[in-house]
Amino acid sequence: MRDDNDRPLDVAVIIGSTREGRVGADVARWFTERAGKRDDLLLDVIDLADYPDFPGSYPATPNGAMAHFTDRIARADGFVIVTPEYNRSFPASLKQAVDYAYDEWHAKPVGYVAYGYDSRGLYAVEHLRCVFTELHAMSLRDTVGLHLVGEDPGTERPGPGPYGDRADRAATALLDQLVWWGLALRDARARRPYTS
Repeated sequence: MRDDNDRPLDVAVIIGSTREGRVGADVARWFTERAGKRDDLLLDVIDLADYPDFPGSYPATPNGAMAHFTDRIARADGFVIVTPEYNRSFPASLKQAVDYAYDEWHAKPVGYVAYGYDSRGLYAVEHLRCVFTELHAMSLRDTVGLHLVGEDPGTERPGPGPYGDRADRAATALLDQLVWWGLALRDARARRPYTS
């Protein structure tokens, strides 16, 4: 009989920005290239820009796009949110999508890959931590914060990747934590259903 912990962790990588000209898809590609080298993860990218049928206002009955999104959230063992920092927080498109699910987030780990300028998306992540705490999800301690113009304006980014060695090390730390928490919480949910 196969141990459930032998099965790769099903991770949904959610691109939170739908803004025209965004760099979120590029950031997600950079992250998934690193994560894809691991054999303990099964990755699925969910780009909120691919959900044009999300309603402008919350309907009494979920539409097909909402149901499809929440079904995918329910199947995942964990999440990585790729978010920009807009005006010291995260995009409205991401908040809208997150709010479509509730029980589906429970007792699952959430990691953050944020990007911006001097703050590296820190303010967006801190707001998301509050939201996911309310949803009974486990926010990972370490995050990936990308400075879109380098450590200091005019300096070279050390390392082979577009964001340098620091970002690569942060991604590795986040993935290690995601796998540990993901396996532990998947096992816990299997042993006893989570109650809120």
